[in-house]
Amino acid sequence: MTEHDQTSRQARPAADPRTSWATWTTQSIISGPGGVTTAEVGPISGDLTVHTTWVDGEARLTVQYTGALDWYTVSGSPVPAADEATARAVHQAMVNGVKEGRGAVAPPPAV
Repeated sequence: MTEHDQTSRQARPAADPRTSWATWTTQSIISGPGGVTTAEVGPISGDLTVHTTWVDGEARLTVQYTGALDWYTVSGSPVPAADEATARAVHQAMVNGVKEGRGAVAPPPAV
């Protein structure tokens, strides 16, 4: 085995969630009855957009009326998310929660 072969087989260290980040946005979700509960204004419903930012080991969830300027913090946000894949799963769980409605809040950490 050559030196090059050995180097290419070394495992990469895991990304440090304190220095890594990612973001996802899902637009035009029609909420189920009861919508989503926000920290600032309580429940909102209708045509909504969900935005998740993964930074510092947590998924930060916000929601807005699609096309509006104001963003609201989803109740229960932020959610611990040790890695990007977990944060992406949290985002998808929140999108599903919006579709169900019933005053959806941030999903629990073990999504």
